[in-house]
Amino acid sequence: MAIKSTIFKANLQIADIDHGYYADHALTLARHPSETDERMLIRLVALAMHAHQLVSVCQGDGTLAFGAGLSDPDEPDVWLKDFTGRIRLWLEVGQPEDKPLLKACGKADAVVLYCFNHAAEVWWRGMENKLSRARNLEVWRIPTDAAQALIPLAQRSMQLQATVQEGTLTLSDSAHSVVVEPVRWK
Repeated sequence: MAIKSTIFKANLQIADIDHGYYADHALTLARHPSETDERMLIRLVALAMHAHQLVSVCQGDGTLAFGAGLSDPDEPDVWLKDFTGRIRLWLEVGQPEDKPLLKACGKADAVVLYCFNHAAEVWWRGMENKLSRARNLEVWRIPTDAAQALIPLAQRSMQLQATVQEGTLTLSDSAHSVVVEPVRWK
């Protein structure tokens, strides 16, 4: 019998000062059996960094949600769809192969990848040329120490605050606070 996903609930208060976006999000995260807490929280970070696009891209008439991610390679980790079902934003986490990323670039208006693993630099050196032609792709690096510092925030029920200011995200709960400063690679 297959192991089922573990369900996490997060109440995420976002204060995106850079974009003037302030909202509360009640989220359900299904952590795939092979997914780590670190990767799951990077998905949450990606959502928080781009939540403002609900208003700036979809004028408030869209859906920002977690996709099937690891369970379905044809779905992103997070996506933003407008009211017509058009995929406006495809967020991916990790170090995927080039072909699924290029395929995503054909399906969505914008694709953003967040790399966080300690071997991300090695992965990027092998992928940079393959991904250079994808005009609607951004690649960001989350520093390994920041990604690992997120792990204590992973609880089955989370009350989190996310503040985005000058491109930096501070994610905190009642006991921990982590500063995540993504570095743009592409």
